[in-house]
Amino acid sequence: MSGHSKFANIKHKKEKNDAAKGKIFTIIGREIAVAVKEGGPDPNNNFKLATVIAKAKANNMPNDTIDRGIKKAAGDVGNVNYEYMTYEGYGPSGIAIIVDTLTDNKNRTAANVRSAFTKGQGNIGTPGCVSFMFDKKGQIIIDREECEMEADDLMMTALDAGAEDFNEEEDSFEVLTDPDSFEEVRGALEKAGIPMLSAEVTMIPQNYVTLTDETAIKNLQRTLDMLEEDDDVQAVYHNWEE
Repeated sequence: MSGHSKFANIKHKKEKNDAAKGKIFTIIGREIAVAVKEGGPDPNNNFKLATVIAKAKANNMPNDTIDRGIKKAAGDVGNVNYEYMTYEGYGPSGIAIIVDTLTDNKNRTAANVRSAFTKGQGNIGTPGCVSFMFDKKGQIIIDREECEMEADDLMMTALDAGAEDFNEEEDSFEVLTDPDSFEEVRGALEKAGIPMLSAEVTMIPQNYVTLTDETAIKNLQRTLDMLEEDDDVQAVYHNWEE
């Protein structure tokens, strides 16, 4: 992750997502199914579903695909058996890693996540061992080139809607919110016609760690690649400054 721009990491992630669009849509489809099961098919009355829909749109999932997923989930509620599981641990040189999963087989997922850590010379820790190093925030990334609104006006629009912070980077704008205010802020920006490159509730490191040892970098990348390739893994957060 660039020391000066969060956009570089987001863009890198999106490029990887574009190369594996099928997996991303499958991941979001699972999240839609769980959200519908827990709170019903109406995003106006289901905050979690509204958040997943925002994530789907940020990943360019077509509206008809989203609608079909909601309808399918609403008619199949009794057969949705996915569970959210979070794993925490350390990569090489103490890099903090959090892994969010959504699985229908906890034993399989636990074994795969543990294997990814082990093969990268890291280890799984106890719940809470690294999450205190992160802040849970709503994060919206806007590409400067795609945004026609002036920075000051964009900042005021975001802050007036309830955003906590607004940051200008060389190639992007970052809007941070409390998780509970995320959907309201995202909705206000969408209504104002602001194109969002990424919009999600995420875990943001309080500090970043730089690696200089090539072996450590290679091992960490192996762990991250294995996790990102696992269909049960929804998101991976870490404090490595790439």
